[in-house]
Amino acid sequence: MTAAEPLILASFTERFAPPHTALVIIDMQKDFCVDGFAASAAGRPLGAAQAIVPVIAELRAAARRAGVLVCHVGFWTLPGHLSDSGPWLAQRRRSTYASDRIAIAETRGADFVPELSPAAGEVVIHKHRYSAFKGTDLDMVLRGRGIASVAVCGVSTNVCVESTLRDAFEHGYYVSAVGDACASWDMDLHHATLRNVEARFGIVATATDLARSWDDSSGR
Repeated sequence: MTAAEPLILASFTERFAPPHTALVIIDMQKDFCVDGFAASAAGRPLGAAQAIVPVIAELRAAARRAGVLVCHVGFWTLPGHLSDSGPWLAQRRRSTYASDRIAIAETRGADFVPELSPAAGEVVIHKHRYSAFKGTDLDMVLRGRGIASVAVCGVSTNVCVESTLRDAFEHGYYVSAVGDACASWDMDLHHATLRNVEARFGIVATATDLARSWDDSSGR
């Protein structure tokens, strides 16, 4: 007996319809995006990260209007390296423009940038690794809300955004990278990640694509 092929949501509008879509905003925190905080102190260029703040703010507004689930994901390093393994800490200390004391829990650097602060009732997930799914409740929260598709944005495209996208796909979600709402300190790596997403993991969309689709779905 041959098993039936699973239902596929073929069109962009079906795939990212508001009732079963989550907007996942990755690491838009002061330590990654604001001058004078950890990434800036490590020499990381922040222009691209800062440029996407208004793009994400507009996309989040569209998500809120349409009833799309909004998830704010932030890096969260426990004090005293309690959340760090030896291999993780060794790599953090040699990584480009990185710090082993970035986004320490309960510090100002771990706060989300003011323009993207979570609203009451929006999902907030703290993660200790690049992927928003590793060691967190994100998958449980999404499945509990009947989410089938995730649109991912934030920083950095080639690290935490990409890791989250890959895990989302392998957890069985439809995936979109919101290309103009993601950024990296190295935009060549940003563009390479988007090409890889389009080739293997999901759809690269613009914030306008998603906002228009959501507004149309809600009759605006």
